[in-house]
Amino acid sequence: MLARGISRSGRAFRKTSAGDQDIRQVDQFVRILSGYRAIATLVGLCFLGAVGSVLLLAGRSADRLEPLMVLVAIALSTLGIAGLVAGHRMIRRDLLHSARATRAVMASVHRDALTGVFTRSYFMEALRNDVHHGSDKSLGYLLLDMDNLKVLNDGAGHAAGDAALTHLAKTIGAVMPGAVVGRLGGDEFGIAIPDCDNRGALRRLGEELLRRLDQPVNVAGRPTRLSATIGMALAPADATDVDDLIAKADLALYKGKKAGRRQVVAFDPDMLGDERHRRFIERELRAALLMDELELHYQPVYGADMRVRSHEALLRWRHTVRGMIPPAQFIGIAEESDLIDKLGDWVLRRACADLEVLGTPVAVNVSPAQLRRSDFAKQLGLVVEEMGVDPGMLIVEVTETVPMVAGAIEQANLDAIRAFGLKVAIDDFGAGHASLQYLRGFAFDIIKIDRTYVANLGDNRIDAMIVGAICDIARSLKVDVIAEGVETEAQLDMLRRAGCSAFQGYLLGRPAPLKGLSVANAA
Repeated sequence: MLARGISRSGRAFRKTSAGDQDIRQVDQFVRILSGYRAIATLVGLCFLGAVGSVLLLAGRSADRLEPLMVLVAIALSTLGIAGLVAGHRMIRRDLLHSARATRAVMASVHRDALTGVFTRSYFMEALRNDVHHGSDKSLGYLLLDMDNLKVLNDGAGHAAGDAALTHLAKTIGAVMPGAVVGRLGGDEFGIAIPDCDNRGALRRLGEELLRRLDQPVNVAGRPTRLSATIGMALAPADATDVDDLIAKADLALYKGKKAGRRQVVAFDPDMLGDERHRRFIERELRAALLMDELELHYQPVYGADMRVRSHEALLRWRHTVRGMIPPAQFIGIAEESDLIDKLGDWVLRRACADLEVLGTPVAVNVSPAQLRRSDFAKQLGLVVEEMGVDPGMLIVEVTETVPMVAGAIEQANLDAIRAFGLKVAIDDFGAGHASLQYLRGFAFDIIKIDRTYVANLGDNRIDAMIVGAICDIARSLKVDVIAEGVETEAQLDMLRRAGCSAFQGYLLGRPAPLKGLSVANAA
């Protein structure tokens, strides 16, 4: 029912847009000049009357009318009127042609060249006309972010990404005919549905859009399933001005992304509390960097000979009031700002300073957000040089998603890091996104098998086979395999027999600060 009403309400919504005033002025100009026919006819009649009057006066003075003069006058009048009518038709034709061209040009100014939806500026202008304080109009707003467009661009080329965006715009038009759609950014779209105050119906429309996108479509010569994440909010129920409406839809979108993408999430007032929490963590984390509340704990990694071969540096935050705050509660927030770079720099410098005491190589975790910075490898190299440590004593750990999403910048950074002499490890391999095909052409030195495989090793035959296969591949590639999360002797024994070259877990050593760390070999 809502979908059927979108087309009518959408047309009404667009008619109120300020940008359409220019087109209406062109139409008014054409209508005014189209009255030229009436003017031409009036002028012609006046001309005929004037000629007739002249003839009558001439005849009265000569006491008779010459038929030839009358015919000449009539002929001249007819030709004049015909000329005026023909001129009217020519001018009207030219005006209509010019008006159509003007309308097309002006419409294209407000349209995105690739997708055909409205531009951001025009969309926002149109939205502000209906969403403002005191407005009694209801409106449903969907904020859509296309999932993994960067992966598609990097893997299949920008032409494939463009085709995907075009298909997305067409699908929106098919599911929500008449909805007002604007491209707000590279892969972000705003969808306004006038006269919508039904949250459930709006969610169903969003879910139907995701279902259509999930159907295979030919992109760059191969069937591809597209997906998106959608945040939604209602006006005036959730917000009474455009900026607030978009901000609340953005909060819902953020929650959808954090929850795994490919879903529709409605704004909930509780999200404002989450946002306040995020801002609190960000503010407190900035203070923690200045007040020396951060610590590095080191967890040992043991080789096949059961001797400590390296340590992994794990960041900890000891808050003065809230106590120890785990990384899961602040790393994600740091990645959304410049804090992740500041944290990364702090960790690297502290690990370099602790190398002499540890006496083994140290692995530091690097966020994908850091790798996206074009000068990351250069800055890392400068810190290593400044701290005066051997690059061979440092290992950079990246999550398993990096090989899958790495673009030119990320790949260049990783290549430069290895060129400096540091090793690269793929952390949490197999945690849910890994695919062996992404390892082709990706230079690395260490694979760390995710703890979920290790935990199920004794109970799940498939997990045991996967661990064995990873070890076989690693041997052929001449890279090391570290098993994470080793907690029992049985797991350690099976991992040894599977071919793992190193082990890490609570059985062998828990993370501990440098002053309380024992680097003694396992018995």
